Amino acid sequence: METTHRIRGLLAGTAAALVLLTGCSASGPHGSADSAERGGGHPAPADGGAAPRDQEREPARDHLSTFALDVDTASYGYARRALADGDRPDPSTIRPEEFVNSFRQDYERPDGNGFSVTVDGARTGEEWSLLRVGLATRATTATAERPPAALTFVIDVSGSMAEPGRLDLAKESLGTMTDRLRDDDSVALVTFSDEAETVLPMTRLGDRRGRVHDAVDSLEPADSTNLGAGVGTGYATAVEGLREGATNRVVLVSDALANTGDTDADTILERVAGARREHGITLFGVGVGSDYGDALMERLADRGDGHTTYVSDDADAEKVFCEELPLHVDLTARDAKAQVAFDPRTVEEFRLVGYDDRRVADDDFRDDDVDGGEVGPGHTVTALYAVRTRPGAEGHLATATVRWLDPATRAPHESSGRMETGALRQDLPSAPARFQVAATAAYFADALRAGDGRSGALPDAPSLTELATTARTLAKRTEDPEVGRLAETIDLARRGGDR
Repeated sequence: METTHRIRGLLAGTAAALVLLTGCSASGPHGSADSAERGGGHPAPADGGAAPRDQEREPARDHLSTFALDVDTASYGYARRALADGDRPDPSTIRPEEFVNSFRQDYERPDGNGFSVTVDGARTGEEWSLLRVGLATRATTATAERPPAALTFVIDVSGSMAEPGRLDLAKESLGTMTDRLRDDDSVALVTFSDEAETVLPMTRLGDRRGRVHDAVDSLEPADSTNLGAGVGTGYATAVEGLREGATNRVVLVSDALANTGDTDADTILERVAGARREHGITLFGVGVGSDYGDALMERLADRGDGHTTYVSDDADAEKVFCEELPLHVDLTARDAKAQVAFDPRTVEEFRLVGYDDRRVADDDFRDDDVDGGEVGPGHTVTALYAVRTRPGAEGHLATATVRWLDPATRAPHESSGRMETGALRQDLPSAPARFQVAATAAYFADALRAGDGRSGALPDAPSLTELATTARTLAKRTEDPEVGRLAETIDLARRGGDR
């Protein structure tokens, strides 16, 4: 949980000018095209007029919260698997933002590339509120136009992958996915155990799907896990088969338990980062297995400008390989970052829920050489803040701004949304259903992160029993089976130590 930020007074009279956007940007993905000419790289007010006088000064540094966008979901999937197996997940593997982002949101979406920004909130007690910052890219469908994909699958075939629900699940999923990709997509296949081997070079599908199926069917578990060799050979194969104008991506399927060869994480990570910088190849990590190297897979994806997920059963695999991956091979934003500016006249302190490994220095928000997150069409990103407002304070609460680079031109763009204290719902039950789902997931992660099933750092946290009841109610309201699975997972945690 982010260290509590305490507001140390009103805006300093000598602070440098910072124009806070006055609302959700009306200029869409091109909202900051000429912002640099206005000074400081900050967008002009949406209505084109002068910013209000009381918003022209830079807030104290601790009024800002900046992070790289993250669409990972592996932490929630792995926790759910551990609880289903009767184990308590290690608190170090709990990343609350991945719990929150595992569930669908219904934010308004932009028409073109870029982001919409939604900011809303609800009071959770006498002093504290939850603030939701929601970012969404354009919708996508199975028939949506996208560049061709060049996917290099790096498959762990070590002995540990013989466990049911690992290699067998990956093979079945890859076979189904091969039939759903387009004729102009390309696939390569690399395997690794004690050594790495390119089983199939980059192959344009067309009428060659049979070759891909034969390669997938031939996969069998072998010996140790030389993850370094797998990553190195995988990226070399991806570079050799690089397609101009295509989305080039490495898809790593592994339990990420490196035990042979080059096991130094930093060396493996540097290979990933180098290929990203030189060739624009991003990494998608798919974790499997009851024993899983969560930390290494997370770091690999972060350095590879990609994201991670976790699959534990057929339903997970179908969703990841057959629905998400074919649709989301495109990118709508590179190096995307968000910055939330809290108003010191209304906010006394705030805490960002999660994003511990995604924090960015406030001064680096508009430094486009600093890495952010890669986001594709159809994605949403949600960040929750616990916010303590000043007693009786009214007016502007916070402004959230997202900045990203166009994937093709690397031109920077920004969009923004604003929140007033008067827009806060009076309590969580009166908030939108999807807001409540996000809050329930965050509270659940917070309880697991505390290590003993009791409340962590979030104020006004409900008990696990209350969270399970809320999740069941929300599952009925939303008719979303994933929320029903959340209720079941909370129940498993509750039975292991009710409070």
